[in-house]
Amino acid sequence: MSEDAADKADGWPAVAVVVATRDRPELLERAVRSILGQAYPGDIECLVVFDQSSPAGVPVPESVGRRLRVITNKRTPGLAGARNTGILSSGVGLVAFCDDDDQWDTDKLRLQVELLESSAADFVACGVRIRYVDQVMTRVPPPRVDFSQLVRERVTALHPSSFVVRRDALRDIGLVDEEIPGSYGEDYDWLLRAARRMPIVAVEQALVEVYWHRQSFFAERWQTIADALAYLLDKHPELRADRHGLARIQGQIAFAQAALARRQVARRQSLRALRNNPLERRAYLALAVASGIVPAGSILRLANRHGHGI
Repeated sequence: MSEDAADKADGWPAVAVVVATRDRPELLERAVRSILGQAYPGDIECLVVFDQSSPAGVPVPESVGRRLRVITNKRTPGLAGARNTGILSSGVGLVAFCDDDDQWDTDKLRLQVELLESSAADFVACGVRIRYVDQVMTRVPPPRVDFSQLVRERVTALHPSSFVVRRDALRDIGLVDEEIPGSYGEDYDWLLRAARRMPIVAVEQALVEVYWHRQSFFAERWQTIADALAYLLDKHPELRADRHGLARIQGQIAFAQAALARRQVARRQSLRALRNNPLERRAYLALAVASGIVPAGSILRLANRHGHGI
């Protein structure tokens, strides 16, 4: 029997779930428990990739059809390299991601694979419930998201902890980009490349708990954020061709520059954004920070409380 035939012998493809982690053992255990506890008829291989930290055991028991592997990031340090290490360490038919501080609902994989198979799509996501302090915000993506929509808006409901993709499609989509500064926005870049090939489909239910907290590694790394967004603009010319999409990213860069106290740079970038879209709220927020009216951290925390980023 071929590897592909064995992979789907019971009609349900095996899934490799990549969990990149660094110094969050208790959160990691919760994430892995939710993965291995899936009510999914097929096999699940959970690959925990330790990035810039010493590997350690994860106290979650394996069972029939559930395998846990602990490995070390052998590629570029950071999230992108860790995810690629996991992708390349398995050969099963489907690849999924879960952040080490998130948690899957029991039926997540089953519902997503059912949609993947019935739609003949290559990439499926689902909705999320964002938890921040005492707030819970539900974000559900449209059933189908194409490339032009992703250029215009990030569609934040498409969270990496919900991604499931066919391994065969990676020949065209490619691995996660390890050149993006700080791995910030690597999920958006991957979505753009996937959607350029074929629209992304989504289960219209929130099936993932996404936890926002002060341990989040991208919370306030403003220089990295500004550099990564500029990188994405250079990599994807379509982002510059869509005025609304360009204004969105220019507003984000402006806010990061304002948070770094580069007031003149922030003002210039804000004005560029507003010329492309006078309704771009991030540009106005950046101007407020650059003018000293309100600290960047206060705006970020307020946005997070309502389930938004900047």
